Amino acid sequence: MSQANSHPSDLLAGLPLRMHPDRASLYQELHARPFPVIGSPVRISHLALLLDENDKQKDFDHLCDLCSRYGVNPPAAPDNSFYQSLGGLEVRWERHLEFVTYTFIRPGRKAEPFEQTALSLLPDDWLQAIPGELVVALHLEVASPEEDSFDREDLASCFEGQRLVSGRLMEGAATLWSAFRMHGDGCGRILLHNHGLNDNQTGRLILRVLELETYRLMALLGARPSRELAPVLRQLDNQLAAIITQLSDTEGLEEERALLRQLTSMAAQIERHRADTISRFSATKAYYHLVMKRLEELKEIQQGPTFTLIAFFGRRLTPAAKTCDSVSQRLEDLARRIERAGDLIRTRVDLKLEEQNRRLLASMNRRSRLQLRMQETVEGLSIAAISYYGISLLRYLFGAMEPLGVPLNKDLATAIAVPFVVGGVWWVTHRIRKFIVEASDPGREN
Repeated sequence: MSQANSHPSDLLAGLPLRMHPDRASLYQELHARPFPVIGSPVRISHLALLLDENDKQKDFDHLCDLCSRYGVNPPAAPDNSFYQSLGGLEVRWERHLEFVTYTFIRPGRKAEPFEQTALSLLPDDWLQAIPGELVVALHLEVASPEEDSFDREDLASCFEGQRLVSGRLMEGAATLWSAFRMHGDGCGRILLHNHGLNDNQTGRLILRVLELETYRLMALLGARPSRELAPVLRQLDNQLAAIITQLSDTEGLEEERALLRQLTSMAAQIERHRADTISRFSATKAYYHLVMKRLEELKEIQQGPTFTLIAFFGRRLTPAAKTCDSVSQRLEDLARRIERAGDLIRTRVDLKLEEQNRRLLASMNRRSRLQLRMQETVEGLSIAAISYYGISLLRYLFGAMEPLGVPLNKDLATAIAVPFVVGGVWWVTHRIRKFIVEASDPGREN
């Protein structure tokens, strides 16, 4: 076989190259979630469920159970996306970072929109046992170009009389109708009228609309935590201001330690709130940007004085996203202020402790000098006392020599012995003290 006809892996097989373990998946990443090719008319049901780590394997097993019921091959274990035809129904399963989506596509539709959805073809027991927490449940229908245009009065019963929002998408090639609310069946509803899109364009439009609704609701998951956390942060902010004010009037060390304990408790609360919300607020920010990006990709055109989708979402979704961002920034700012206040109090406590230690050392130095003077006094008295007893013994000794016939003047000999006894006692005492000092401090120089 010539080199031109050789497979690339055959060419690399002879080279001493060490392959990266993720090399194959890197090539596949760009094609992991291809745009669907969907003709119109069509009925689509879309579900998005939040999963924790324990639910991910259960969800995968649940998908395999669906494949087993319809007699089709299940997905491979490491896959994050799966597309399969179940006869008259197509399923698209995609696993994201924190949620999973199921999209069921059923060609054709009834004359009355949302009369019979794609979910109606699935087993009820299977639907009720899907793991995770349901966030998005949406029915979407696409009308073909041959159908007559819709107006609000015609669609009132389809959307249960709720106020509708419409938009001309893809530069006027499609029209979207929706209330963006939950209906009586617990699902949202979106109606698309295809005015001239081919199957590829229709598939891309449907995917963008589904992602728009999914990311919109995922972004709003951070709204309630932000509203609940705002008054808590306000209370902590007032408490911090009170501590700072009290700090300027505080002089005692124990009072400052009490303030430091309060700040430590506040810092612990802030860290707990940060741990509980940081991932949610970060996700809200990311989802919000995705929503606005998908709105741009819809290429909506203005039709009269009505709201555009961008204006509608901007008015409803932007304040919630801004609130989450504001609460997140306020949480970080409060954490920094508490840290600075804690550093200030710790500095004041340290300075006062240093002053106390300095006074304590000065007092110890005074005591040491006093003890030294007392020791020297006692040492002098000890020398005098020992010398007195030594001289008295010598006097007795000199007195005992007279009966032996030794010509010795006892008084004169005692007087001569006094300086020698005193000097000897002084020398021995100082030698003993020097030995004790050297034994207690071996590194001291002689």
